[in-house]
Amino acid sequence: MPETVTSRLAGFHKLSLEERRSQIARMFRLSSEELAHLCGEEGLTPELANTMIENALGVFGLPIGLGLNLSVNGRDYIVPMAVEEPSVVAAVSFAAKIVREAGGFCAEADRSEMVGQIQLTRYGDPAEAKKKILGAKEEILALANSFHPALVRRGGGAKDVEVRILPAPEGPRGEPLLVVHLVIDTQEAMGANLINTVAEGVAPFIEERAGGKVYLRILSNLADRRLARAACRIPVPLLADFDRPAEEIAEGVAQASRFAEADPYRAATHNKGVMNGIDAVAIATGQDWRAIEAGAHAYACREGRYRPLSTWHLEEGHLVGRIELPLALGTVGGPVKLHPGAQAALKVLRVSGVRELAGVFASVGLAQNFAALRALGSVGIQRGHMALHARCVAVTAGARGDWVEKIANLLVKAGHVKVEKAREIMASLSPEEAAAATGAG
Repeated sequence: MPETVTSRLAGFHKLSLEERRSQIARMFRLSSEELAHLCGEEGLTPELANTMIENALGVFGLPIGLGLNLSVNGRDYIVPMAVEEPSVVAAVSFAAKIVREAGGFCAEADRSEMVGQIQLTRYGDPAEAKKKILGAKEEILALANSFHPALVRRGGGAKDVEVRILPAPEGPRGEPLLVVHLVIDTQEAMGANLINTVAEGVAPFIEERAGGKVYLRILSNLADRRLARAACRIPVPLLADFDRPAEEIAEGVAQASRFAEADPYRAATHNKGVMNGIDAVAIATGQDWRAIEAGAHAYACREGRYRPLSTWHLEEGHLVGRIELPLALGTVGGPVKLHPGAQAALKVLRVSGVRELAGVFASVGLAQNFAALRALGSVGIQRGHMALHARCVAVTAGARGDWVEKIANLLVKAGHVKVEKAREIMASLSPEEAAAATGAG
């Protein structure tokens, strides 16, 4: 794919659906079949869905759009996003445009190291059991790596064995929990299935070597060895908007960040904004978005109190944003390869590997967060959100075609974005206009 692809597509939202599709197909050299997969016209069939889950009835659709303007480490990305909320794609695109003008995002991601947990019980003396397990470390690693030799040949596989002794949840009279951690580099895979295979395969050897009984053996979704980070540095003058000075907008973002750092009630909503963007890309690209959510929120509590995943502060005339969170992603395996739409989405993203993908995800999360805080710290979240929500209201009231936008604009102007108001507006139209507005003309 040529590097001339740009994420700056001015006026893209004004194009018709067909014009947008044609432009993206040309840019990314998508075949008609790949375009149909990306757009959801073809792809995940009921027959394929029946092989993926139990008791399948069919498939469920979500709108898929493109986040624009994203620049990460000097490279442009157009980002497929599957989401039902009206403001998400627009917010990412707008925030990414501002950051792009400031030089774009910088991002990095750790190696794909994940943890498989093996819980040992009835082991006797915990210090002695730990000593036995660590004494057999090389044997455990060799056994673990025997289950996935191809992964080892690619440079991945089991890398370390750790033993944790945790206080009994019942108190001092209970048996302390002895947990063996297998640290596994999963390379380009998210890794759940291969980690679970290794943990189950190694468990009998640990029972034999240390004594005791193994119960749970499964991966941990707190992927804190697999962190992704992104940052941006925006000159304050770029922030002027809403008929307000740039300094006021910047201060509002910084104060919103302080609020999230101090209060878990606010931090939960702050992080939900981050995940609005990340989840949308995860769904579009076939990732385990539930695992991503679990890991992110667990990581937010790593210091004993729920905290924001991203922070913003003023520094030498710039608004500086940073984010760090665990991202267990995959470019191979599972739905990533099974779902035709996910494959097409990854082709549009043009990432060379899972670490680059994680950097894009983290940048999208920071952009989404910036867009929310920028509005929250100034005019409030509802102005932009309700303008987009008005389209859904207009459609619900019966508007079709070009009249959706017309009715939506009238709703926003009236300051009353409700279905009843939309129907009132449509009732006031002439018979000819009403017929056109509802698609009957």
